[in-house]
Amino acid sequence: MKDYDHIIIWTDYFNRNLSRRKGRKISKDKAIFDPSIQELVDASKTAGFVVSADNTNETARFPRRPYVRSGYVMLEKNENPKKSNILHTLAERITQNRTKLSKRR
Repeated sequence: MKDYDHIIIWTDYFNRNLSRRKGRKISKDKAIFDPSIQELVDASKTAGFVVSADNTNETARFPRRPYVRSGYVMLEKNENPKKSNILHTLAERITQNRTKLSKRR
């Protein structure tokens, strides 16, 4: 049964290695190489979403690539109902978090 109160965000949406046909939803200049589920959870939390352990699944397989485990995060809908706006916000947060990590090393 479809859940209209949540949005599913797959890690493959942000994977720079994938084509749009394979599931990437963000432009290549905003996408990153091999995003992890933890990066997606951290970006979601910094964007203001509440993410619990039972709203993540790191063993799920994206339907366009059933041979690879990618994972997803289930977010509650907020005042912004457009999924594309949420994806762009999360893409910015993921790249910001990655640059912070690379500067620390």
